[in-house]
Amino acid sequence: MADAFRLTLAQLNPTVGNIDANAGQARAAWDEARAAGADMVALPEMFITGYDPQDLVQKPAFHQAALAAIEALAAACADGPAIGIGGPYMKGASLYNAWFILSGGRIVHIVRKHHLPNDNVFDEARVFAPANPGGPYSIGPLRIGTPICEDAWHDDVTETLEETGAELLLVPNGSPYSRGRLEMRQTMMVARVVETGLPLVYLNMVGGQDDQVFDGASFVLNPGGALAVQMPPFDATLTHVDFTRTPEGWRATEGGKAHVPDLMEQDYRAMVESLRDYCAKTGFGKVLLGLSGGIDSALVATVAVDALGAGNVRCVMLPSEYTSPHSLEDAKALAEVLGVHYDTVPIAQARDAVNATLAPLFAGRDEDLTEENIQSRLRGLLLMAMSNKFGEMLLTTGNKSEVAVGYATIYGDMAGGYNPIKDMYKTRVFDACRWRNGAHRDWMAGPGGTVIPQRIIDKPPSAELRPDQKDEDSLPPYDELDAILEMLVDRDASVEDCVAEGHDRDTVKKIEHLLYVSEYKRFQAAPGTRLSMHAFWRDRRYPIVNHWRD
Repeated sequence: MADAFRLTLAQLNPTVGNIDANAGQARAAWDEARAAGADMVALPEMFITGYDPQDLVQKPAFHQAALAAIEALAAACADGPAIGIGGPYMKGASLYNAWFILSGGRIVHIVRKHHLPNDNVFDEARVFAPANPGGPYSIGPLRIGTPICEDAWHDDVTETLEETGAELLLVPNGSPYSRGRLEMRQTMMVARVVETGLPLVYLNMVGGQDDQVFDGASFVLNPGGALAVQMPPFDATLTHVDFTRTPEGWRATEGGKAHVPDLMEQDYRAMVESLRDYCAKTGFGKVLLGLSGGIDSALVATVAVDALGAGNVRCVMLPSEYTSPHSLEDAKALAEVLGVHYDTVPIAQARDAVNATLAPLFAGRDEDLTEENIQSRLRGLLLMAMSNKFGEMLLTTGNKSEVAVGYATIYGDMAGGYNPIKDMYKTRVFDACRWRNGAHRDWMAGPGGTVIPQRIIDKPPSAELRPDQKDEDSLPPYDELDAILEMLVDRDASVEDCVAEGHDRDTVKKIEHLLYVSEYKRFQAAPGTRLSMHAFWRDRRYPIVNHWRD
C-alpha cells in the first residue's frame, strides 16, 4: 500500500453565476496538479456556482447547468488526479449543498452538507435541505472525510467520519471575512483535530462577492493541532501538500507558512479586494467619488486607487461658499499624491437656481436642514450625471457611525454603487488612514509614503453645509458615539448596559432613537465591504417601521 499522498489545494476566486469560467479555473488547477504529480486537487465549497448564490441556486436551470458542468469536468479530467469540487445537488425534491468527488471520468462520490448555517450573512436553511452525516471516501491509499464548512464547526459530523474510518479531514469552505475570523476558524479546527486525532485541511476561497470578501487563509493541521501549512490571506494561489503514512497515522509534511497580517491590515485589504472584485465582476473598470477634503472621502479615494490604479479613479471637488480653504487645499493635495484625475465643479449656481425655484413655496419659512440637504442632493445629482456620462461607478463615502445614526443625506451623499467603508466606524477610519500612511504593500496599486495629508486626519470633521459647522454640533464626539454604537449594534446591548459602562442615559437614548429611525436610509443604501459580524445589510435586518424602544 502506498505511503504517500499529494493534495493540491486550490484557493481560488469564483464568480457567482459564471459557471463556465469557474469550471475553467478548476480545469486549470487540475492541469497544474497533474503536472505536480498530485493524487487529488481540492476546490472550495460551491465553487462551480460561486458562493453565495442565494435564491439563484433554487432555479432549476441554474443548478442543472452546474451539475452538467461538473459532469463535463469529470469527463475532461479522467486521466489524472481526482477532483473535489463544491456545487448544488438535486436528489428527489431536495436540493443540497454538496461536494463532488470526480475520478476516472465520472462522479464517484457526493458529500452532502448536514449543518446549514442560518445566521449572520447565511441563509442556507432557506435554500438547501440538510443531509444525514455520511462516511468517508477513498482516493488512492487515503480515506478522506469531508465535513463541508459549517459541518466542521460541530463535533457530530467529524466524530461520525472518524468512527467510520476517515484518516484525513478535508474541509471545503466558503467562509467570508470578518474581523478576527481567521483566528476563530483555527481555534475551532484545532478542537476537531484534538477530538478526532486526525489531520485536517481547511480550504477556503478568495475574492469579493457583493458585500462579502472571502479571505482564503487556508491551512493544514497535524494531529495535536500543530500548524503544518498556512496559505496566504486574500491571495488566489495553489499549494501542494504532501501527506505521509506513519505508524501513528497520516501526517502532513511541513510546508510554507504565509505571514498573517494584523487586523487593521486585514480590514484594509478586505476593502481593497472587495472593491476590486465588485468592479471587475459587475463590469465597471473605473470609479469616481466626491472628494470633500474630509477624512472619509480621503480613505475611500485611497482604497480605490489601491484597488484599481490611479488611472481608473476620478475625484471631484464640489465646493460651495461653506467649503473651507483648507478643504480645497487638502482635497487637491490628496488627489495630486494619488495621481488621480481631479475636477472642481462648484455647486453655488445650481443651488441658487433650486432655491429660487422653491422660494414661492417656502415663503415665510426659516431656512433649516432642507437647504443643507439641497446642497448634498445637488452633489449627488452631479456625481451621478458624471457616472452616467463617463461610465464610471460612483462610490459613496459614509462610514458606519454616520450610516448608523442617519448622519447622511439619502439621494445625496448616500448616492452611489458601492461603499468600501460602510462597515468601518469613524474612529477606525482615522486609524486606517494613519495605518495606510505608514504602510505600503505589493497588493496596493497606489503610492507609498504619506498619502493622506496629516491636516485631513487632524481637523475636526464637518459636513460644511453651513457656516462653521462641525459634526459634534449634532452628534457626541466620535469616540463616545462609536463606543455606544459598538454596544448597541455589535453587542446587542441594552440602554442599561450602556449606562452601566458610564455613558449618559439621555445620550444613549438619543443614539438608540437615531439608530432605529434611520433604518429606511440603510434599506436603500449602496452595498459595502463587510468587515464585522454585525454589518448593516444581511448581518443585521431590522424593520423599517418600528415603535419599540428599550
